[in-house]
Amino acid sequence: MVKKPGVGKSGAGGARALKTKVRKTGLKNSSRRWLERHLNDPYVHRAKAEGYRSRSAFKLIEIDDRHRLLSPGKRVIDLGAAPGGWCQVAAERLKSTDERLLIAAIDYLEMDPLTGVALLRMDFLDPEAPKMLIDALGGPPDIVLSDMAAPTTGHRQTDHLRTMHLCEAAADFAISVLPPGGHFLAKTFQGGTEAELLDRLKRNFRSIHHIKPPASRDESVELYLLARDFKGHA
Repeated sequence: MVKKPGVGKSGAGGARALKTKVRKTGLKNSSRRWLERHLNDPYVHRAKAEGYRSRSAFKLIEIDDRHRLLSPGKRVIDLGAAPGGWCQVAAERLKSTDERLLIAAIDYLEMDPLTGVALLRMDFLDPEAPKMLIDALGGPPDIVLSDMAAPTTGHRQTDHLRTMHLCEAAADFAISVLPPGGHFLAKTFQGGTEAELLDRLKRNFRSIHHIKPPASRDESVELYLLARDFKGHA
């Protein structure tokens, strides 16, 4: 059972921070804490108020507001797109429409259609996925986005390694399809085993940035890698 929320201080974007408490009604303590955190998260409330499918939309908004990646007319491939928050932000900023489609997105999870987005429901690690994404977009992207993360096991090192594998696969894809000047943005986890990936990105892009956007929870180990200005293939 959830107690009636009280009024707290302002949260993200001026949203009012709630103080909802979840009573112990058979829930595990970890589940109860997660539910309380979710109910009290100002980004969750803001996402609902502004029509975004997930709070993660604000991570891309905050990153793009600072680094200016998404400009009208650019073409984007979004990896691990469900439920579609990043696609919504990209479609708005690129001005993608069904008539002038500028975004191709992929996820093995089901995702409701979005205007201006070609959706593929399949695993990005499927060998056929890269070609199908390029075909759906009608050519190579200017930007590859990846918010992919492996389902968590509760074992931090295992979770880190599994998500790093997805990040490395996304980086391989970006390096193989981006034109000179293209950008790559991907989720990773802090954990200390990314030196090889960073070295490869540094060889192929002109600048690398580690980003922890405000919308990323303080306790989360997630971090975003932004590789800007692809140097092109020799």
